[in-house]
Amino acid sequence: MTNLDAVVHGAAEIVTGGATDRTLDRREDAALAVTNGRVAAVGPTAEVVREYPPENADRAYDATGRAVVPGFVDPHTHAVFAGDRSDEFEAKLRGKSYQEILDEGGGILRTVGATQKTSEDTLRENLLGALDVMAEHGSTTVEVKSGYGLDTESELKLLRAIDAANERHPIDLVPTFMGAHAVPEGQTTDEYVEEVVDEQIPAVAEQGVAEFCDVFCEEGVFDVDQSRRVLEAGAAHGLTPKVHAEELARIGGTQLAAELGATSADHLLHSTSEDIDALAERGVIPVVLPGTAFGLGDRYADAETMLDRGAPVAVATDFNPNCHAHSMGFAQSLCCVQMGMTPAEALLAATEHAARAVDRNDVGRLDEGSKADLAILDEPSHVHIPYQFGTNVVDTVLKEGEPIARKRTR
Repeated sequence: MTNLDAVVHGAAEIVTGGATDRTLDRREDAALAVTNGRVAAVGPTAEVVREYPPENADRAYDATGRAVVPGFVDPHTHAVFAGDRSDEFEAKLRGKSYQEILDEGGGILRTVGATQKTSEDTLRENLLGALDVMAEHGSTTVEVKSGYGLDTESELKLLRAIDAANERHPIDLVPTFMGAHAVPEGQTTDEYVEEVVDEQIPAVAEQGVAEFCDVFCEEGVFDVDQSRRVLEAGAAHGLTPKVHAEELARIGGTQLAAELGATSADHLLHSTSEDIDALAERGVIPVVLPGTAFGLGDRYADAETMLDRGAPVAVATDFNPNCHAHSMGFAQSLCCVQMGMTPAEALLAATEHAARAVDRNDVGRLDEGSKADLAILDEPSHVHIPYQFGTNVVDTVLKEGEPIARKRTR
C-alpha cells in the first residue's frame, strides 16, 4: 500500500542533484512528494500538489521562500572515540607540529589509550551525541571509522558501538575498519601490519559489520607496500579499500588507491596532477577534508585541479579529536573560501559525490526513487549554506520522509 508520507511545497528552490559534475539541477517554485520513504515526485508546485495534495500527507511542509537540498553525506569521520585533546589545540597554536605532539605521547595514541579503557556502551552514547549534532546540521548519512583501538578486541568493540548506534539513530552509518591507523607502542610497523592482516581483519570479517577497510598511508606511519598488504587482505575478506593518502607528504598513496580501485582516496594535500589523473581514470572519488587543514593551519587540497581533470570531488568533516567539526555546512564554506570551489560544486561535493565515496547510489540526490533524505533551509538558496559560514541555515531535516532534526530555538 502506498502511503503519502510527506509533501514539501512552495519551495523557492529544490536542488535535485547535479546536472553535471560541476552544476546543479534545480527547480524553482517547486514541490516534492514522499511515499514509503522515497521521492515519488519532484517538480513545479502546482503539478505536484495536484497529484499529491498536502492535506492527504502525514506531514506537510510549506517551504515558501526556502530552499530544499539533499541531505548531506559525510563520507569520512572518526566519530567514535573517548577522551579530550583540547589542550593539543593550544599546543598547536604555540607552534607545535602534529608530529611533535605525537612524539610526546599525544595525538592518535592518546585517544587510543582513552578509548581502550572506555566501555562499549559509553562509546555508543558518545557517538549518538555527535550524530545528533550532525543531524541538526543536515547530515543524513555518515561514514564512521574504527581505528582508536589498535588491537583486535578494541577494534571489534568500536565496530560494535558503530553498529549499535546505527540501529538506534536515524542517520544511516557506513562502518569502516581502520585498524591500520597508527602503530601501537611496543611494536614495529611490520609487526603490527602482521597483526592487522592475520588477526584483526579475519575477526572483523567474521563479525560482519564493516564495509570498508582504510589505512593511513603516510610518511612515518604505513608505507605503500605495508598499506597495499593491509588493503589487499581486507579485500580478500570482502572489505572494500579506502585510503588516507598524501596528507603530510607525497609517498604514493594516491597511486595505490588508483591501482587497487579504491572507492575513495582522502586528504590528498600533496597529490600531483598525475595522481589526480590516475584517480579519475579508475573512478576513485577524491575526498577533501578542509576542516583538517583549517584546524592544523595547513595547506588545502587542490580541488580545482581535481575538478578540471574530471575527478568528482567529495567533501567530509573528518570529525575526530584533532578536527572537532560536525558541520558539513562549514566544510562547504571552506571549500568555497579556501579552495576556490563554487557553492554548486561544494554542495555536490557534500551530497551526490560524497554518496559515491561510500558506495551509496540512492542518497545524495532527490530524484524520483531516491531516499527522501533532505534538508529544508531557512534561506531561499543553496548559496546560503557556504555564504553564512559559522551559521547553521538548516531548519528541518527529513530522513526517508521522517523528521529527524529541527533547528534549536533559544
